Amino acid sequence: MATEYSFDVVSQVDMHMVEDAVNVAVKEIMNRYDFKDTKSVIELDAKAAEIKLSSCDDFRIRALFDVLLTRLSKRGLPLKNFVPGKMESALGDTVRQTVKIQQGIPSEKAKELSKLIKDSKLKATASIKGEELRVVSRSKDELQQVIALIKGRDFGLDLQFTNYR
Repeated sequence: MATEYSFDVVSQVDMHMVEDAVNVAVKEIMNRYDFKDTKSVIELDAKAAEIKLSSCDDFRIRALFDVLLTRLSKRGLPLKNFVPGKMESALGDTVRQTVKIQQGIPSEKAKELSKLIKDSKLKATASIKGEELRVVSRSKDELQQVIALIKGRDFGLDLQFTNYR
């Protein structure tokens, strides 16, 4: 009986690091002169995987987003997984924006990854398991080639390779 090897392709963001980055960004905007009296707020909703930005105008929202991205990048978090939404007018003459935190691989990206592996003619099979992709092969060398193939493309989100057995 031949041994099969496998690994999982996932896209995860450490929410504790995100929470830490948001807290540091909030402290920074409280101390910055250009945010004084602007009612600027950054809130993390970990359950919904969203960060909500609110301020007095769209210029300040962009500045808030830049501060947030700076703090996230200093913690080594993948910025591709933070997708900003549309800016909306809110009550009290304010503007708000929601930044979605992408956890897991969306089904259309998983199908695209699976098709890429199938079209590569490597002797490996990919199966979609919820929000991750499992790649199985009889050869560890084939799996290494699949990892190199996936790393060589940009899918719009940060991918990690786990459970290599």
